[in-house]
Amino acid sequence: MAFMPLVWIALLGLLGWAMLRLTRHHSGQERGSARETPEEILDRRFASGEIDAETYTDARERLAAHRGKSR
Repeated sequence: MAFMPLVWIALLGLLGWAMLRLTRHHSGQERGSARETPEEILDRRFASGEIDAETYTDARERLAAHRGKSR
């Protein structure tokens, strides 16, 4: 009898977690489902005006150099 509130809390928590998981899955916001590459993030930031052309070029060169080292 004393454990019954804990069972209900666990059940409601599980139900809430399942609902969040399902809604994120269907809306496409689940982690890793539409992950941007570093180059895409850089392109988006340059296009939105967050960074200037010099910073963009420098970052692109660094990314290319990093990709060359990791292969």
